[in-house]
Amino acid sequence: MAFDPSKYTVAKARPLPVILMLDRSSSMGGEKIVTLNKAVNEMIESFKTAGQGEVEISIAVISFGDGGATYDIPLQSVKSIETVFGLNANGMTPMGAALRMAKDLIEDKSVIPSKGYRPAVVLVSDGCPNDDWEGPMREFVGNGRSSKCERFAMAIGTTEADAVLNQ
Repeated sequence: MAFDPSKYTVAKARPLPVILMLDRSSSMGGEKIVTLNKAVNEMIESFKTAGQGEVEISIAVISFGDGGATYDIPLQSVKSIETVFGLNANGMTPMGAALRMAKDLIEDKSVIPSKGYRPAVVLVSDGCPNDDWEGPMREFVGNGRSSKCERFAMAIGTTEADAVLNQ
C-alpha cells in the first residue's frame, strides 16, 4: 500500500472570537480611559502569540458612549491589527445599544461560524447604563447563541454598577 498524502490534511487552527464591549462615556475620563486603552493594546499584543497553531484569535471592539455604540474594530484576526488602539471618553453610557450590537454579531453565523470556539465577551465599564439596557441584557444572556458565550464583566475604579455588571 503506497503512501497517499492527499488523505492527510494539516490541522487548521480553530477560531476564537473575542468581543470587547468598552465603556467610553464621560465618567471614564482621565486615568480610567488611559488604563483601558493601555490594557486593550497589551491584550491585542499578547493575543498575537497565544495558542499559535491551535487557535486563531479574532477580536471585535464595540465601544459605547457619546454617539451610541460603535464598531471600533470589526471582527478580524488579531494578527492583522496593527494600529494602536485609543478611545476618548465622552457622553452618556448606552450599554443597551452595545449589547444589541454584540448580540447581532454573535448570532450571525456568516461572521462567527459554529465550528469555532464559543465567543468570549468582555464588558468593561465604570458606571450605570442610561439607556434601555435591561431588555437587551436579558436577550443577550437568555436567548440564542449569545447565551452560550463565555461572559466576563470588569469594573474600572469604584462603581455603583456592580449589580449591572454581575448580570
